[in-house]
Amino acid sequence: MKHIIAIGGGGFGRNPGEGLIEQYILDQTGKEQPNICFIPTATGDNEAYKVNYYSTFSKLHCNPVHLDFFKRTPDLEKLISEQDAIFVGGGNTKSMLAVWKDWGLDNLLKKAYEAGVVMSGVSAGANCWFERAVVDSWEDELKVIDCMGFVKGNFCPHYDEEPQRRPSVKSFLEEDIINACYASEGNAALHIKDDNDYLSVDFGKQKQSYLVSLVQGKVSEVAFESLSLKAKKTKK
Repeated sequence: MKHIIAIGGGGFGRNPGEGLIEQYILDQTGKEQPNICFIPTATGDNEAYKVNYYSTFSKLHCNPVHLDFFKRTPDLEKLISEQDAIFVGGGNTKSMLAVWKDWGLDNLLKKAYEAGVVMSGVSAGANCWFERAVVDSWEDELKVIDCMGFVKGNFCPHYDEEPQRRPSVKSFLEEDIINACYASEGNAALHIKDDNDYLSVDFGKQKQSYLVSLVQGKVSEVAFESLSLKAKKTKK
């Protein structure tokens, strides 16, 4: 089975150690002790981001590693082939994709996806899996750019977190730049199985993912079936 888990915002980058959506990603591998690789290219391999990653995943049953491009880079084919799951961090989508293409990582990730490796990520790390995405790679405006196209359609993260997101999606629809758009709120993820089975995963407070389109000139937001993740209560 193929998996894309596109997170609209949140997770270990903001709340290290919480582990709700992170455990959900690991569970999709079907492995007791899966291998997972964090790819923080979109922040230029930010060190604090990697610390948050390890502080969260080291508490879960997995074997976490990461991939740097701005230091000496390992054998990419070997590294990716060893993973059960990939987590791509947020940041600058356009710059990240340019680095990946130059190194050939996009092709290696596509091969791994087709082989059943769970692909996941937040913000830029969610955008990358779709044909196109609404990105904030430019300082002054949101734009729609081409991404890797592992799954069909367009994507917008941070749908309820940044005030320009909803009106920008509306404008892109009205201008026929996009004909529809998947959108996830912060602390929500869109889980796509085998390219056509959609589930919204809530790890916040009733957060949601939508299919956004124009119906008779008005914006339609159709919420997907949702699964809510709950933190386990610790015994005192």
